[in-house]
This record gives sequence, C-alpha cells and structure tokens, in this order.
Amino acid sequence: MYRIIAKERLAENIHLLEVEAPEVARKAQPGQFVVVRVDEEGERIPLTIADWDVGKGSITIILLAVGTTTRKLARLNAGDSILNFVGPLGRPTEIDRFGTVICIAGGVGTASIFPISRLLKARQNEVIAIMGARTRELIFWEDHLRSVSHQLIVTTDDGSYGRKGVVTEPLKEFLGARKVDRVIAIGPAIMMKFCSLTTEPAGVKTIVSLNPIMVDGTGMCGCCRVSVGGETKFACVDGPDFDGHEVDWDLLMKRQRAYLDEEKESLKLWEGKAVRKQGG
Repeated sequence: MYRIIAKERLAENIHLLEVEAPEVARKAQPGQFVVVRVDEEGERIPLTIADWDVGKGSITIILLAVGTTTRKLARLNAGDSILNFVGPLGRPTEIDRFGTVICIAGGVGTASIFPISRLLKARQNEVIAIMGARTRELIFWEDHLRSVSHQLIVTTDDGSYGRKGVVTEPLKEFLGARKVDRVIAIGPAIMMKFCSLTTEPAGVKTIVSLNPIMVDGTGMCGCCRVSVGGETKFACVDGPDFDGHEVDWDLLMKRQRAYLDEEKESLKLWEGKAVRKQGG
C-alpha cells in the first residue's frame, strides 16, 4: 500500500496527490510515468510523474477526474492509501544542451512539461514555455512553469486569461521570428498533432508524449501500440516520447476512443454503487 501524504485541488476536476513511494522517487526522471491501481476492484492506469522528492521519498501525480479510476483517486485524501503504484516506467525524455527549446503544455500536460522544462533550463537551454487551456479556471501551476522557463505565454480558448487562442498561434510566431532548436509538446492528442503539423514545414524536431490506452506498462499486453514512422511501437517501453512528425495521429485518436462506451458504462455502474453505499 502506498500512503497519500498530501492532496490539493488545483482546478476544476484536476487534483494533485503526493504519494509515499521512496523506491520510485529514487529512480524518477522527467518524462516517465507510474501505473496505478486504486484497489482490488480497480483497473491499472498510467499517470505522468509531475514531480518527486528523494528526501521525502514521494512522487507527485496530477490527474483529471473524468473516468471511474481517476474519480476514485480524486475521492482519496491525505492518510488514505493506493493499492499499487508501479514505476518509474517508460523512457525518460532526452534532455541535452539543444539551444532554444519551446515547451508546450496543453491542459494537464503542464504536469509533464514542468520537470522537463526544469532540467532543460538546468542544462543551460533557453526555455520558452507555452501553456494552454480551455478557460482560466483550468490553468494550474503557472508559477511553477514560469520559474523553470525564460519566457512563458498563457493561452485560453475563450480569452478569459492570457492570450485568446490556441497554443499553435504563438508557436508559429516564434518559428517565424527566430531559430528554434527543439519543440516538446505534451497534452491532448489533437493539440500535439497540430503542434507537429506547425513545426514540420520549419524542420524543427518535435517530441510528443503519447497517451494511448495502457494496461501493464511493461510491453506485455500490447494495448498501447502506436504507429510511428510506419512501424508499430509500444508507448510504455519504446516511449512515451516519440517524434511528432512520424506519429500516425488519426490511428492514435481512433484507438483512444475504442472503449468509450465501456468507459461510460463503468462510470455509471460505479457511481450507482457509490450512491447506494452512501444511502446505506
């Protein structure tokens, strides 16, 4: 069992959990993830490692409570425990002294971009961060990302905060105005797809972190297979980072929707069970 040390509500349906997992914390690197199972009846889901503290022996994860498992996690509080917490998994993000790097975070992707930007800056890169969300209420960790970048631009779809528009607009402006050595984009698949389409004409290497359906996280089940450069790859062991210009985005998004009906039914059954339990 893995004890929750702290919990924080960051935004609407977005929660932070700091979990006591010293062995994971000792090995964690930017870009890696953990596979979590809440209880004996739960499924296994991957969650990005947003931060870690070797001294405290803790891992920080940030989740968007939308499905059964993430809503279960969101109901837990400090002092509660998680049954399984396996990691760190996946290949760490490649970080070197590239030059000028644009780090793009969409939605909960901010949790993944933060430790990557932190190490990029420590390696003496010039880090330009762009973070986007649908509306102001969904922005979180702006101060965190600002502290590990040389410049930060915030966009919202509805213009309620920062610059109105999507993240690809400032990205395109930077590409046209100066030399950019690398782009790292993490967020919804559709956002990463359009970031990759934006950088491809400029020939700028673009790294994305793929989030397909995943079960075991060790390459055994094959659920997380993606097509990259015309070859089948497993996001859990070959990634999660890949060259965005080589990803078959349409296939990825199709596979992400494969179990929508089952996911809705699972949530409906769990919510009904929770209501009956509360009613005694």
